[in-house]
Amino acid sequence: MSLNAITVNELKAKYEINSSLELIDVRTSGEYATVHIDFAKNFPLDQLDVRAIDAARTSPDEPLYVICKMGGRSAKACQQFIDAGIGNVINVTGGTDAWVQTGYGVARTGRRVMALDRQVRITAGLIVVTGVVFAAVLEPVWMGLAIAGAIGSGLVFSGLTDTCGMGAVLSKMPWNKS
Repeated sequence: MSLNAITVNELKAKYEINSSLELIDVRTSGEYATVHIDFAKNFPLDQLDVRAIDAARTSPDEPLYVICKMGGRSAKACQQFIDAGIGNVINVTGGTDAWVQTGYGVARTGRRVMALDRQVRITAGLIVVTGVVFAAVLEPVWMGLAIAGAIGSGLVFSGLTDTCGMGAVLSKMPWNKS
């Protein structure tokens, strides 16, 4: 079964026709608390229980729309539904970022949480910088090279497999919970 997708403009048009459509947001609770589409319900990807969500749906015959920040995590969530035999799911491409950029209404709590992808880049950079500082201060260059090599290898693995171990760990940090 292939992954179905729509744009935020198409989602908005469908919502204007049917305000009971179901939309889930799979970003972290912290990201969701910062800004979200007002009719979206939050089910973070790292805690996603597709069977429970499907069982609790009010209109199981209608499509379930899935959104995240830009479309990557929501595509993974849609695939989890498809793998579980639940095929009536649609990925919202462009994600919440595209929804906000179009000027459509959102809910904001005033809480500011940095997006998970930025947290990963900052953490990876800090680890590499720390390794370089240790190598410069303690002199064994191999330590700095080993740390930089480990982070570089992790980033290559992440890119090849479309997974992110550091993102999975960071998503469990207290500031990413509501």
